[in-house]
Amino acid sequence: MDLKSGYPFWAIRNGLMHAYPPLHAPLRCEVLVVGGGITGALIADDLARHGHGVAVVEQRDIGWGSSAASTALLQYEIDTHMVVLARRYGEDAAVLAYRACAEAILQLQDRAADVRGVDFRRGDSLYYASHARHRAVLHAEYALRRKHGFAVHWLEPDAIRAAYGFQAPAALLSDLAASLDPYRMTHRLLRRVCRNGGQVFDRTTIARLQPARGGILAVTSDGLPVHCGHVVMAAGYAGERWIDTRVARNRSSYAFVTDPLPAAALGPLRRTMLWESARPYLYLRSTADRRLLVGGEDDAVDLPARRDARVDRKAQRLVAKVRQLFPDLPLVPAFAWAGTFAETADGLPFFGAHPHWGPRVLFAMAYGGNGITYSMLGAGLLRATLERRPHPLAALFGFSRLD
Repeated sequence: MDLKSGYPFWAIRNGLMHAYPPLHAPLRCEVLVVGGGITGALIADDLARHGHGVAVVEQRDIGWGSSAASTALLQYEIDTHMVVLARRYGEDAAVLAYRACAEAILQLQDRAADVRGVDFRRGDSLYYASHARHRAVLHAEYALRRKHGFAVHWLEPDAIRAAYGFQAPAALLSDLAASLDPYRMTHRLLRRVCRNGGQVFDRTTIARLQPARGGILAVTSDGLPVHCGHVVMAAGYAGERWIDTRVARNRSSYAFVTDPLPAAALGPLRRTMLWESARPYLYLRSTADRRLLVGGEDDAVDLPARRDARVDRKAQRLVAKVRQLFPDLPLVPAFAWAGTFAETADGLPFFGAHPHWGPRVLFAMAYGGNGITYSMLGAGLLRATLERRPHPLAALFGFSRLD
């Protein structure tokens, strides 16, 4: 199934950065990572850097699935408010999730500095109330975050207008946010995996898995066997086909990017990403070359033909929404696209073993709007699992929370 529609900016900007061979012979490895997007790349890189023998297989070209359509907003703020998570799982668990995501931003900054050339930029995140009735909800969120030491600031309407030039009932401002080029990051990480002794194969599909003596036997669609100690299933939303539990629903999100704009036209958007309290939410961020990237208009469509037909219309709706905030901002979509993503009921990911397969098959389901941040956390969590070490997020991000 096609995971994206239209013309994703990252793929057009970068082209096919590196071609990897398909798998043409039987293979043995310690860990087989199924999925060559940003999630699989972060996990494979972390494993390879710590001495594990890794092979990565991707059914398309590397980075050509959902990663090419990602808008790569890196935030510690989860789509589900901390106050909502606290009601569901307890305050300690909610704070743990948010604090881990904050640490993941810094971990991603370190990885980006190591591989270089991925347009990683730190910035601010402004989360504004879409309606007056959301003001109280935002204030409760602000109070809980401040209680636990998060550096978040409350902005009244006058302060929002003075600093950002638009009107909103209230907003939360955080200085811990970032952005990057997810397609370049995927390729740079996987090149490092190869330098660290790992192997990468694209246009290779895993058709079946079965328990084998001392590990797992994975068989490709061409009938080639891959004998491995563990499998990490990092295949995006397609990972659900391997388990007997429905853990997420598929959604489509739409985006466009402008041509480069003058720095004066972008103003505070040069550093600050915006997103709103309405669901689905509008979000904006700039790129390293001063383009404005706008996304939102999520819907339940995940059929490629129907999604294709909606891209241009959704882009114009996004333009109209941004113009309500910034009437003078020049907005002409240069490229518009859509991508399929999966969304869990609580906004949290799933990492670890599933009862259907046992401990040899680990899943990396970095679902929702925090996919890249979750993937960074999942890399450490899954490595701890492979090394038989405890991890503080194992229960909260595991399948046991479905019980």
